[in-house]
Amino acid sequence: MARPKAKDHDDKRNMILSTAAAVFAKTGIAGTSMNDVAKACGISKPNIYHYCGSKNELVFVILDTYLSALKDRISSLDLSGKTAQEQLGALTTEFLLAYDGMDNEHKIQTEGVPLLPIEQQTILKGYQRDMVQIMANTIAACAPDDMANNPAKCRDVTMSVFGMLNWFYLWSPGADETKRLAYAQTVTDLVLNGMNGPSDP
Repeated sequence: MARPKAKDHDDKRNMILSTAAAVFAKTGIAGTSMNDVAKACGISKPNIYHYCGSKNELVFVILDTYLSALKDRISSLDLSGKTAQEQLGALTTEFLLAYDGMDNEHKIQTEGVPLLPIEQQTILKGYQRDMVQIMANTIAACAPDDMANNPAKCRDVTMSVFGMLNWFYLWSPGADETKRLAYAQTVTDLVLNGMNGPSDP
């Protein structure tokens, strides 16, 4: 007979995922054991295995939970009625707001994804690819014809935008919503206008 799920199962699982992400982000995935995660969570090591059968499974669940929710949030963003330029501003803003409070999950992607089996990597990279495509399509719609018709150049600009957005947490730790909105405007202005003519929010 299957063991019934405890009433606090989901809350406990979310606590484990959040705590494990913080530990992995601080000491690295390779340098962290399941015993380290259990201690940080304040529970026994066998209890950890009740929720995730291995460290790699834990890493996958953390990243799958984070990236699938992020992809859903970006994909469901209502951009109707906006110009291409306004859509770009809305996208950069939504990414930075979605990243708020998720620095640990965001940070461990680089180390975590390559450690996983190919089929799990494919799932996670699929979320990332979908979000990159949304941004690329929006940038292409904003671009002059010579760039919009140059996929390589459009890709370079797209990945440069993600470079600015994805590393924001390093130089602005603990940034509040006001700072995130301001930086989203800066990124948008840089893409659309270069160094000339930054607009006020």
